[in-house]
Amino acid sequence: MQQRLPVRAGLAALVIFLAAAILLPKTMSEGLRENAFDLVLTSEQALRRPVASDLKVMVVDIDRASIDALGAWPWPRTTMARLVEAVASARPAAVAIDVLFAEPDDRSVAALARRLGAVTGHAEIGALGESLPDGDKLLAQAISRVPVALGFVLDPDRDRALPAGAAIVSRGPLPFDDLWQTAGAIGPTAALAAAARGLGALSLPGSIDGAIRQVPVFVAVGHELMPGLAVEALRLAAGASSYLVEGEPATLVVGARRLAISRDGLLRLAPASQSRGLARTLSAVDVLEGRADRARLTDALVLLGGSAPELDGLRKTPADPLTPSVQIQADALEQMVAGRIPRTLSAALIAQPLTVLMIGALAIALGAVWSPAAGTAILGGAIALLWIAAIATLGLADRLVDPLTPSIAAVLVFAVTAGTAYSLTRRREVLLRHRLEQHLAPAVVRRIVEQPELVKLSGERREVTSLFTDIEGFSATMHRAGPEELVTTLDQYFEGVAGIVIEHGGMVDKIVGDGMHALFNAPLDLEDHPRRAVQCAIAIQAWSEGFRRRSPAEAIGLRRTRIGIETGPAVVGDVGIQSKLDYTAHGDAVNMAARLEACNKELGTAICVGPGTAARCGAALLRPLGWLKVRGREEPIAVFEPWPSDAPPAWRDAYLAAYAVLDCDPAKAAMLLDKQVAERPADLPLRRLAGRLTAMHQSSLPSASPTPSA
Repeated sequence: MQQRLPVRAGLAALVIFLAAAILLPKTMSEGLRENAFDLVLTSEQALRRPVASDLKVMVVDIDRASIDALGAWPWPRTTMARLVEAVASARPAAVAIDVLFAEPDDRSVAALARRLGAVTGHAEIGALGESLPDGDKLLAQAISRVPVALGFVLDPDRDRALPAGAAIVSRGPLPFDDLWQTAGAIGPTAALAAAARGLGALSLPGSIDGAIRQVPVFVAVGHELMPGLAVEALRLAAGASSYLVEGEPATLVVGARRLAISRDGLLRLAPASQSRGLARTLSAVDVLEGRADRARLTDALVLLGGSAPELDGLRKTPADPLTPSVQIQADALEQMVAGRIPRTLSAALIAQPLTVLMIGALAIALGAVWSPAAGTAILGGAIALLWIAAIATLGLADRLVDPLTPSIAAVLVFAVTAGTAYSLTRRREVLLRHRLEQHLAPAVVRRIVEQPELVKLSGERREVTSLFTDIEGFSATMHRAGPEELVTTLDQYFEGVAGIVIEHGGMVDKIVGDGMHALFNAPLDLEDHPRRAVQCAIAIQAWSEGFRRRSPAEAIGLRRTRIGIETGPAVVGDVGIQSKLDYTAHGDAVNMAARLEACNKELGTAICVGPGTAARCGAALLRPLGWLKVRGREEPIAVFEPWPSDAPPAWRDAYLAAYAVLDCDPAKAAMLLDKQVAERPADLPLRRLAGRLTAMHQSSLPSASPTPSA
């Protein structure tokens, strides 16, 4: 049964997973696949060696600095003309502008004259506009100086034709079967389109999660096949007059370059580092005003666009939710120049289920036969090999393989199989565990049951927060109470305190007399353990105050609980003999917590916190109480306690202000603290701190802060 039942459970889990993968909604399956491709592309990109390119890609960025320097967006066409002129003067191979110029310029002097003539009915005013500076004409003249590709956006609600672009010649049937297609598009004005030498799509398709992972190589506008902006810029840089599309295998020929293309006409982007984007980018205002090195633009393929939010060109990508579209186009161009075109496997529909079946069968075998640790290690190795194979396939053949789905299947099937096998052996351990827990701490028993070959657990060095509790005046209480009352009271007391410790993630180390020692961050890691220990102490103090006012604690006159806390490195592990082990901690933090607990009597506090814990908690939780000389330390240490829960924020600020001048002006600090005492006369720690400070000042001691000894 221990082998057959886990195998059956694993097989059932594998079948259910395959059925779910087939029936999963398209949005979920595509989202999972895209995330897998992101991981593979990122991993492969990190391992890929940079290759020198024969065509440099540069970005001229209309960034925030450019907007601040040259005026609010949209800029006048005259400003854009000046920018294009500045770029053209560097003699780039081609320029692609990631800005849509859909409407004629209405801000130039010529445009204003024509409009005024139309409004007033004076034809001579309108005619005057022909001799005045015209933004559209100036921009068209600048565009005509260098090969420029302008952009258009897809618009499903308009049936608007675009100017004729470069010819697209096919050798055999076109290989596209799932092109991004819309009824119409919005392009640049006729004057600007006539001056440009290319026209490409600015629109970027979002994935299921809205992130941009692909750039169009070709789109369909109505019945016309049109290129994307990036590939159109590449054509201009190559000096080609047309595109050649070959069917089998699907290939695009641009000048002397041959690029593999996918059947949806989209280019899958590989992640680009932020440093790479910064290295290829020049600020538009720097280019325009001559501060940038324009020689970097010479013979380069230059993209002109903007990262300023006003341009509405920020897009979500897997790497950054605010990626400028011009940088996305630049990434696509660099991939085309490098000839890197990631595509999915044509046999993915068959290969994916087979991979799931194979690794699922391995997971069943490992979960049913091997121990959980060994099975996890072997399965982890198999999953790692699967990812390595996917990364290698991308690096060698530019083919994308999804290793995430088989990995999830393997982990799920192994968990079901191993979990079923584990549940069958659980019964055998229960009796042993219960017997051992009568003699050992549960944490130690758990480790011995999980690793029965251990006789004595080895020690380890880790940071811990140590918490000591003690009942004030317990010796007198013990003499007053009868044995049965005392034992009953202590049973209930320790049950409550231990429950609070465990609730806050701590471990009860030992109970000695009327005191308890607890550890936080041992034997397992506990996030934010200093703060948890302080919060635990506050809860213990509040609970114990209520407990000692109830029967039977009230009958024997049980007094308040005092607590000491400190954080620091310690050596933890099992100490003892083979017949009796005690998991405990040794270190300065443990000793210091015990000494701080005793200092509560002199400080008038119920909780005394050391500097190691306070440094990890912050001023919002703890208030400083001066400096303290303790046994074993040559220098005084700072001590703290939790802020009184009823202290208003203004009073806390005044207290901190008084404490801040304690070192430099003790007399002033004493005066300010006396005012605090007047407002809260019942605050015993404050009264004692003010008293120590006053006494120190009056005796003119050289020390600058109150340092009681303990």
